Amino acid sequence: METNRIKNLRDLATTPLHRAALEMVNSGLNAVDTKIILKKNITLSGHRLTVKDKEFDLAKFDKIIFIGLGKAAGEAALFFDKLLGSRITAGVVLDLKKVNCRYIKSYKADHPRPSAENVSASQKIVDLARGISENDFVITVVSGGGSAMLCWPAEECEKSVKLYDSFLKTGGHIKELNVIRKHTSLIKGGGLAKIFYPAKIVGLIFSDIAGDNYHNVASGPTYLDETSVETAQKIIAKYGLSGIEMLETDKEKKYFNNVVNIPMVSNKTALASVKSAAQDAGFTATILSEAVYENAEQTIANFQKSSAPRTVLIAGGEINISIKNSLGKGGRNQYLAMKFLPSIKTGEVFISIASDGLDNSDAAGAIIDSETVIRFF
Repeated sequence: METNRIKNLRDLATTPLHRAALEMVNSGLNAVDTKIILKKNITLSGHRLTVKDKEFDLAKFDKIIFIGLGKAAGEAALFFDKLLGSRITAGVVLDLKKVNCRYIKSYKADHPRPSAENVSASQKIVDLARGISENDFVITVVSGGGSAMLCWPAEECEKSVKLYDSFLKTGGHIKELNVIRKHTSLIKGGGLAKIFYPAKIVGLIFSDIAGDNYHNVASGPTYLDETSVETAQKIIAKYGLSGIEMLETDKEKKYFNNVVNIPMVSNKTALASVKSAAQDAGFTATILSEAVYENAEQTIANFQKSSAPRTVLIAGGEINISIKNSLGKGGRNQYLAMKFLPSIKTGEVFISIASDGLDNSDAAGAIIDSETVIRFF
């Protein structure tokens, strides 16, 4: 029996159709649960650590260091703290909440606007690189939210705050923001791999990025950056942003020769699980898109033109939106659901949800039907 990830599912399941839709979403959330993914894909036998199809002989290394970044990092830290125990020489994890580990130091980091606390915690990660050698092994968990949490040095954090506030007002794509982020930092865009060179680095990537763009998760701290500072500057100019100093990411391949990045979970994982659950429930299921980047209106139009009886339409990604002021509440998912309200038909249920459970609020998203306006307005 699947774990119930939706705390108020019983309250929301007001009709059989609502319950069916919520159970499909619940299946998708279980499919990307950090604890489940780690237990399924990582084992330790003696001194041999196996991650999916990769095997690492821990006996070869002098030090084992753990680094965790983002919203999946806390759970991952707990997992490795228990799995490896005293084998861990040192470790630092940054997440929205602190976790109780014995061998890994846990720090609370702010998201989505980086703070001085983020800088201080990120410095702890940089400090782990002192005396690093080719005989050391670095496990790095990279997940959504890590871009804001990993903020170093202090000057970069100041730029990141300004960039975040300014870019939200432009209506620009998240893909463009990711390019800029890599070129405002010494630690993003492959910078972390450079700092810990020449150690053996294993990057475990928990992707919240639409499609297979794993190099963009948390601004790709363990990936060789294939974008250029010129591209970032063009994006800055395109949206009339100013006062954001840019720098080129290091392209020297030697820093990445000892890096193995292993995708652990992605947007596709959740979509496939939702589709399977829908089919098991007797519906025709179609994945419309694995990389939604359009605005709310275009996204809604894509759903509407494919709508049919006993059909479940599924998509992943994030809508493009510009924020003119900061007076509103909630995030992209609640916004999309509200925009859908005027056109939703009788007998239809629409759910928009953040897979990490945080739609810029304590709510993960919203569920609506044709009666929502009548009930609440």
